[in-house]
Amino acid sequence: MKLFGTVILFLIVFSCSNPKGKIRPVERDLTESVYSSVTIQPDSLYQSYAIVSGILDMNLVEEGDAVSVGDPILQIINNTPKLNAENAKLSLHLAQENFNGNATILEGIRNEIEAAILKYKNDSINYFRQKNLWNQKIGSKMQYDTKQLNYKLSSSNLRLLQSKYNSTKKELETKVKQAQNNYQTALITNRDFVVKSKINGKVYALYKEPGEIVNTQEPLASIGSASHFIIEMLVDEVDIVRIAKHQKVIIQLDAYNSAIFTGVVSKIYPKKDERNQTFKVEAVFDEAPKILYPGLSGEANIIIDKKENVLTIPKAYLIDDSQVKTEAGLVAITIGLQNLEFVEVLSGITKNTYIYTPD
Repeated sequence: MKLFGTVILFLIVFSCSNPKGKIRPVERDLTESVYSSVTIQPDSLYQSYAIVSGILDMNLVEEGDAVSVGDPILQIINNTPKLNAENAKLSLHLAQENFNGNATILEGIRNEIEAAILKYKNDSINYFRQKNLWNQKIGSKMQYDTKQLNYKLSSSNLRLLQSKYNSTKKELETKVKQAQNNYQTALITNRDFVVKSKINGKVYALYKEPGEIVNTQEPLASIGSASHFIIEMLVDEVDIVRIAKHQKVIIQLDAYNSAIFTGVVSKIYPKKDERNQTFKVEAVFDEAPKILYPGLSGEANIIIDKKENVLTIPKAYLIDDSQVKTEAGLVAITIGLQNLEFVEVLSGITKNTYIYTPD
């Protein structure tokens, strides 16, 4: 009974000494920060797509496997590219045979040219012989004209065959090159049915099972770094202008209870997400937890500013963000740094001024 009376007396004395929440400003270290939600993601995380359609034949890796650049991940099957490659190969062989083979078109033209050369030489000899005779007034005009005509026809025919040979050779060369290109394209298309890793990392997800249809619109796998992780934060648009690279970040992850981790802002994405009116900001750990998984969530505070030994009052005592209630009535103050609990007082009152909670 005596103890109960003592407690009542203490409460009465305390109430009289601190009427209406009467306090004085206090000097303390003050840190201002911006709050953000957190999601952990592997560095260089990307979704792998097929560039051809078909049916998934097999997954060549399992979720959690380590992969290197160029390692096959999935095999897709489609008979059409194989048939196209075989047809392109046959076309290439035919074009090469037409150009280089024993019974080629060019060989036939070369034979015609050789015969034309012999005829040209013979007609040339006959013509110039007849011309000499004609100059000596020997022989008839008809014989001379006939030899001259045969000579001109032979010369013209030889030029035509040589031109035909050159144009046919270029045409066949072009067909060989086109066939080679078509064959290489078919081989490349055929190779596209094997999806490969673009980075050194880990397979975090496989989205298709063997036998399912694969197209170019749906992701097949998710691959990212196995050892480096990024802290993804969503910052409200009203705070984004206060965020800068290299600012310190205090992180708390749900998976690690009350453990505190630190990091620094590494990247600020300039485009706003219109759905939730936020900007994405990335940070990296100073020292990451030993075990991390994609999608781990938590919260973070990005340190905007920090001051030591500044005059502060609780935010609950602030009226209209610019006044406090004192023994002399409402007094205008200038505020500076602030956090969720306290606000810095730059001018208007001193540490000896009593302030009261608002009515």
